[in-house]
Amino acid sequence: MTEENGRRFREAWIAGVQKHFPGEPKPSYVTPWEETPDWEREAAASVWSQVAQFLDVSEGHAKRLSREQKGRFVATCWTAQMYKHFGDPKPAYVADWPELPDWQKETDSDIFEAVEDALS
Repeated sequence: MTEENGRRFREAWIAGVQKHFPGEPKPSYVTPWEETPDWEREAAASVWSQVAQFLDVSEGHAKRLSREQKGRFVATCWTAQMYKHFGDPKPAYVADWPELPDWQKETDSDIFEAVEDALS
């Protein structure tokens, strides 16, 4: 888990929020990497690495997943990190895919595709 991977995740998240969030996002949604809490930096790097490993073990065939499947994978990996970092996370932190807002689903899909692009 490198800092670079965490930074890439955060940049993809912020770009997705700026593209898909309706209206003005909460400041915490677009906090720059340098101001991101340590737990969130670690979680971001972990999820980036998980997506990269998933692409690797599928020998690149995970690129054929639908956008929704890609986003679901990112969301599931993120949920696991929330359980890792918080003993009793807020329900919104561990919401399942159907409960996520559309902007977050799109952003998670963008993150998966950002990993794909970085590995190409």
